[in-house]
Amino acid sequence: EVQLVESGGGLVQAGGSLRLSCAASGFTFDDVAIGWFRQAPGQEREGVSCISTSDGSTYYADSVKGRFTISSDNSKNTVYLQMNSLKPEDTAVYYCATDCHGSMGTVVAGPKDYWGQGTQVIVSS
Repeated sequence: EVQLVESGGGLVQAGGSLRLSCAASGFTFDDVAIGWFRQAPGQEREGVSCISTSDGSTYYADSVKGRFTISSDNSKNTVYLQMNSLKPEDTAVYYCATDCHGSMGTVVAGPKDYWGQGTQVIVSS
C-alpha cells in the first residue's frame, strides 16, 4: 500500500522558514518523481516543486523559485521542502504526491498519483 505522510507545517511569520517532510512507503522510492503541491482556501491546487529521486532533477513553480528547495534522502524514503523567505501568500495546505513533472515554471501531477493527507502552513504578516 502506497503511503505518503507529510509533516513540518505550522505557523510562521513572514520572512521565516519551515521545512516540510514527506515520508513515503509502499513503492520503489529511488525511481519516481515526487512533488509538493499546495491549496489555499477557495483556490485551485498549485504545483510547487517536483524532484526525480533517480537523478535528482528538480522543478519549481515560478512563484517559489529562489525561495524553496526540494530534496530527497533516498536512504530514508523522504522528500523535503525547505521553504525560506515565506510570504503570507504561501499560506496553504501542502501535500506531497507521487508522479509529477515540471516545465516552464510550472509543476503538475502525473496520472499515477498518490497523495498524502497534507500539512497546514500559515504565514502571518
